[in-house]
Amino acid sequence: MMEFVKNAFYAGIGAAFLTKEKIEELKGELIEKGKMSQEEGKQFVDDLLRKSEKAKDQLDLWLNKRVEDRIKQLNLATKDEIAELQRKIEELQVAINKGNGN
Repeated sequence: MMEFVKNAFYAGIGAAFLTKEKIEELKGELIEKGKMSQEEGKQFVDDLLRKSEKAKDQLDLWLNKRVEDRIKQLNLATKDEIAELQRKIEELQVAINKGNGN
């Protein structure tokens, strides 16, 4: 029964967006209703928090990849590329000033 409750919860809620407080609240409700013991509740919370963090990390990686892909498609300059251009402009200004006798 415990495995069924966990699986239904994981599938139905989307673990990536749960807060520790909500998980603790759910644990309390399940213990109160006799669906799980205190030890099962602790294990449930630990497991769900671990899965939640993993899901958040995977979502972050996926989003970062999509943003990077979009930037490449739009052919936008990156922060590093702009910094490199600024450095080159400064070098050219120094060279021009030296050529003008300044």
